[in-house]
Amino acid sequence: MSLNGSHTLVEARGISKYFGEGDARVDALREVSLKVYPGQVVGLLGPSGSGKTTLLNVFGCIVEPNTGWMSLDGEVVYDEGWLRSDLRRLRLEKIGFIFQFHNLLPFLNCVDNVAIVLSLAGFSTTQAKQRSVELLEYLEVEHRKDAFPAQLSGGEAQRVAIARALANRPRIILADEPTAALDSARAGIVMDLLRKVAIDQNAAILAVTHDEKIYDRFDRIFHLRDGYLDIEQERGVTEMTQD
Repeated sequence: MSLNGSHTLVEARGISKYFGEGDARVDALREVSLKVYPGQVVGLLGPSGSGKTTLLNVFGCIVEPNTGWMSLDGEVVYDEGWLRSDLRRLRLEKIGFIFQFHNLLPFLNCVDNVAIVLSLAGFSTTQAKQRSVELLEYLEVEHRKDAFPAQLSGGEAQRVAIARALANRPRIILADEPTAALDSARAGIVMDLLRKVAIDQNAAILAVTHDEKIYDRFDRIFHLRDGYLDIEQERGVTEMTQD
């Protein structure tokens, strides 16, 4: 993928995060800096305890770093003057989340599982349901719109979860082990869908994974170890610097 002319969609600079104090202190992230561009599918790899999920939560405006700052689609947070209210607004307006286990609400059907995100963002019931049906159609599960999560296959449930993540038209989608509960065939389908989303929506996907069978689906791969970030593969940026 050529990134010539692309602006930086997400940037982290000098992000550090620790938990606990004194002898109990654990440094989850140490001076992490990276950039993510529109249309990219980016993998975040590393062993358990390396800081992957913490970094994902920093990007998701869920965990505040001790030092460093982040920008999302031109808005800077965690620097001087940022407000906690900015984090909630960014989560509602510009960030989508996909989890290892779909986390669909069992008492809501597929349409309402997607629509609830829009209702929280202030959309009317009619608007929310219309948008939800459109997304289920986009992800080719509109025929299951009235089904409940327990009635879905693993692949169908993950498609509905992706639809929910897209409900607010996010600029970045954060995925925590999105294929871990799927077999190879379904994992490939989910990654193809995420790539389609990144391109169609001009958004970025940042996915934490241990799933080796999807490594070749990423444009860029970063590796975390003991809170430090190393670039393992960065095809997109290499192409950009060569243009």
